[in-house]
Amino acid sequence: MLELVTTDRGSDAGNSETAVTFERLLDLISRGDREAFSELYDRTAPRVLGLVKRVLVDHAQSEEVAQEVFLEIWRTASRFESQRGSAMSWILTMSHRRAVDRVRSSQSGHDRDERIGLRDIEPDYDEVSETVEIRIEHERVKRAMAQLTALQREAISLAYYGGYSHSEIAGILSIPVGTVKTRLRDGMIRLRDELGVTS
Repeated sequence: MLELVTTDRGSDAGNSETAVTFERLLDLISRGDREAFSELYDRTAPRVLGLVKRVLVDHAQSEEVAQEVFLEIWRTASRFESQRGSAMSWILTMSHRRAVDRVRSSQSGHDRDERIGLRDIEPDYDEVSETVEIRIEHERVKRAMAQLTALQREAISLAYYGGYSHSEIAGILSIPVGTVKTRLRDGMIRLRDELGVTS
């Protein structure tokens, strides 16, 4: 049986809800409790799918990745450490990581197909020139990003590649919004310096 905790959601006696904390559910899941896993799934699946869909857009792929996330939760629930953040943050971080991995994998396949396709056509000069310029710029940004601290790089990736707001990033990383803003500001200043951009 699940161990229930009561959380008061209002001042009315009839307006309280009995629920198991996500942390407790993960603890039970780590011991193979299928009932706990089913409850965790029911309570978190909409948020997981919503986050994944923001990254992938494609609904079918998003559903696949969300299933992978829950499979990973089932297998790795014992690795959750409550002192490092909330259970929901752990789940959402895992979801975001899986979604980004799928984007990278899809992009890699697309790039490979594009390279094979480019061998079969003879592009005109402008296309070649534009491709080279984009690739050079991409490499410059990649090298500049590598000069950031891991924390700055993570915040910038979530904000500019993931499209998350400051408060959403704070939730995913379990840090204050002010810390997110500081990492973004410092990271952008460093990027600007690395790229030689003058204000």
